[in-house]
Amino acid sequence: MLQNDDNYITILSHLCNETVTKDIDNKIMRIKEAIVKGIFLLLALSSILALAFIVIFLFKEGIPIFKNVSLNAFLFGKEWYPTDEPPAFGISSLIIGSLLVTFLSSLIAVPLGVFSAIYISELARPFIKEILKPVIELLAALPSVVIGFFGMVVIAPFLQRTFDIPTGLNAFNAALMLALMSIPTITSISEDALHSVPLELREASLALGATHWETIYHVVLPAALSGIGTAIILGMARALGETMVVLMVAGGAAWIPESIFDPVRPMPAAIAAEMGEAPVKSQHYHALFAIGLVLFFFVLIFNFIAYYITQRYKKAGEAL
Repeated sequence: MLQNDDNYITILSHLCNETVTKDIDNKIMRIKEAIVKGIFLLLALSSILALAFIVIFLFKEGIPIFKNVSLNAFLFGKEWYPTDEPPAFGISSLIIGSLLVTFLSSLIAVPLGVFSAIYISELARPFIKEILKPVIELLAALPSVVIGFFGMVVIAPFLQRTFDIPTGLNAFNAALMLALMSIPTITSISEDALHSVPLELREASLALGATHWETIYHVVLPAALSGIGTAIILGMARALGETMVVLMVAGGAAWIPESIFDPVRPMPAAIAAEMGEAPVKSQHYHALFAIGLVLFFFVLIFNFIAYYITQRYKKAGEAL
């Protein structure tokens, strides 16, 4: 009888020890999870704080220019001569230059990028796909200064000879180079979006008698529009904010262009070219930061519009 009691007590002791050990392990696991969550939260907050500090700094350094220049004269003035006496701080030519090269590059990059993605995802043979996609992704790693140098040395003389124009450093050259930079981004992300469309949708379309092309156009593309829209957004955002390429090949002329072969000075190029020579806290200095503010609002508005379009087509894709 005593032996049975001892056995019972031993079993209870083991069970208690196991329970206590599991409780300790669970507590340690919860502590580790809390620490990891805290680290990720800290990293997320640091990114948000860094962005907030940049925006605050932009406002702090850009707003003082409007003590000397009205907002209307700054945004819609046609002359940008910040070192003259008296200085002229009209940036409409810079805004038009930025919008022109972004629009032209998008006209080139968006069709080529999306059609390339469709070919790689839906039409190419497996061995061709295995070659093309890594090559296109490798193109995205090319430094912007290399692309700018290519535009200066190769494309500019070619354009000058072919179209008999005074200079090959112009808006069209900048648009070509920006398109070259944007195509890999658009192609890669669009191909991923097309690849993520469920196979069942394709099979159902084919089972109903649709051809391969009809399936791509009526089923696959609508289902992937959200991802394709995101790819286009990222590609255009890179073109809008790119500095080195437009600084090297756009021509650097701060006037309103009359054709795509005229030199232009986009906003990022003006900031990069002149910030080093602008005396700190001078009107020129504050005007360059105000240009950064304008560029910031352009990108912000563009992203809001793009987000709306993306969400709209995302719902359309889910409805399929």
